[in-house]
Amino acid sequence: MPEGACQLFLLLLLGLGLGSQEALPPPCESQIYCHGELLHQVQMAKLYQDDKQFVDMPLSSAPDQVLQHFRTLASTHNHSVPRPQLQAFLQEHFQATGQELQPWVPEDWKDSPRFLEKIADSKLRSWARQLHQLWKKLGKKVRPEVLRQPERFSLIYSQHPFIVPGGRFREFYYWDSYWVMEGLLLSEMEGTVRGMLQNFLDLVQTYGHVPNGARVYYLQRSQPPLLTLMMARYVAHTNDTAFLRDNIGTLALELDFWAEKRNVSVSFGGKSYILSRYHVPYGGPRPESYSKDAELAGVVPEGAREALWAELKAGAESGWDFSSRWLIGSQDPSSLSSIRTSKLVPVDLNAFLCQAEGLMSSFHASLGNEAEATKYRNLRARRLAALEAVLWDQEKGAWFDYDLEHGKKNHEFYPSNLAPLWAGCFSDPSMADQALQYLEDSQVLTYQHGVPTSLRKSGQQWDYPNAWAPLQDLVIRGLARSPSPRTQEVAFQLAQNWIQTNFRVYSQTSAMYEKYDISSGGQPGGGGEYEVQEGFGWTNGMALMLLDHYGDRLSSAAQAAFLEPLCLAAALLLGLLLR
Repeated sequence: MPEGACQLFLLLLLGLGLGSQEALPPPCESQIYCHGELLHQVQMAKLYQDDKQFVDMPLSSAPDQVLQHFRTLASTHNHSVPRPQLQAFLQEHFQATGQELQPWVPEDWKDSPRFLEKIADSKLRSWARQLHQLWKKLGKKVRPEVLRQPERFSLIYSQHPFIVPGGRFREFYYWDSYWVMEGLLLSEMEGTVRGMLQNFLDLVQTYGHVPNGARVYYLQRSQPPLLTLMMARYVAHTNDTAFLRDNIGTLALELDFWAEKRNVSVSFGGKSYILSRYHVPYGGPRPESYSKDAELAGVVPEGAREALWAELKAGAESGWDFSSRWLIGSQDPSSLSSIRTSKLVPVDLNAFLCQAEGLMSSFHASLGNEAEATKYRNLRARRLAALEAVLWDQEKGAWFDYDLEHGKKNHEFYPSNLAPLWAGCFSDPSMADQALQYLEDSQVLTYQHGVPTSLRKSGQQWDYPNAWAPLQDLVIRGLARSPSPRTQEVAFQLAQNWIQTNFRVYSQTSAMYEKYDISSGGQPGGGGEYEVQEGFGWTNGMALMLLDHYGDRLSSAAQAAFLEPLCLAAALLLGLLLR
């Protein structure tokens, strides 16, 4: 069967109700987009500034023909094709990036969603209106030829249009889409959200999990599992229980993937607990970062290269690609060649899964299936007990990643250390106030422009001085869960800091960015494997969430940047006096 036809055949089977979990295809076998000599020679020649550009280029003819022509070319040049000949080959057999997508203006976009009325500050209200406009800029629809000839594209066909992050990210991504959907729901675009949800559900039905993003070269890995939460937010806004009923089995399939493929047994305190980790059991360089991965492997022994590539993919699966978080405990924590993602049990992953298990229990209870509701209630209870036994540190007042190899917690600061608060997976309400004390002790609250991703300046993008929208959410909404006015006030001040940073940069550049450098007054961030991207889906969504929740109090005033630390200090002092 021609390459890519298998994918289309499976989609047709599933449409007829004949697909099964056993029929799931293996990860991408493309000798153009995923592995093979053609990929290796093109990427190592560094014809493009960004490796992702090549693997996003559609084919001009069938892959078998392209591969045959390349084999002839490679043989002619003793399997070392010169750059000019490679460039000519690509010009003949490939098309420019972006050809498989067309711009799309969502049909359910409206001019003035109701949440805008809640924003008291006129400048912030005007800005929120501009962010609402960005959904039209970021809307995409897959062209019909991707369905007709899927073998010619790395893009996975999606039936429904969607919102992309922006910049180099021309396809939708898994965990990004949760914050995008939150923003879309505030924009009253429930139809767009339902379509995006259906795209994710189709991926689970076809592949058994949600890939990192909608490209065949992402099929080996997933991303932080927020699909169940996406469904919960959609149903809460629409009360579309029929959609939930039709798809709850698919939500279960995704959680089964994490339970079967990513669980690990942890011995702690004389007991054994089951928790989850990021783990991708496939070697080879990431196609979209091929030359970087191949060059990095050159500094390790040949026998260690496949393991290194698997750990890099696990780091990408975590969403934190990359961070000193995955280097802690290695022989050389300053080098990405020492990455050991799968050796750590992450707080955030287990909080997300604990939350999903709780939501599944609620879903089944609302649908009248008490047996399944009890099953997921018990799964959540077991994970909650494991979270608190293995990852919670009573003395420090936070949760910490657990190092499987060294048998100890990683006590470095990351916003993910508060993820159980955000996910509602904690047993004692006082834990939120303990977490606030932890933030004070870590001196994280002294940063005026956002919560840093870590306190280590490694040059990786998921480290200091970068701050990311989803991580602000983990901390702000986590603290806001506390019944304590003091803790809630700190959550508000952190929201004010982040809105001020986003608003100021937007006022200067007319753009939203995927990350911000909080050491330089809150400018677009840097570091990592590519230039900072603008757009930007989850930053837009998070800003709209804060503007909706705190819109009656947030200020655009320039002096707010000076006042915020003073207000924060006053809130903390008041809390101490009231103890």
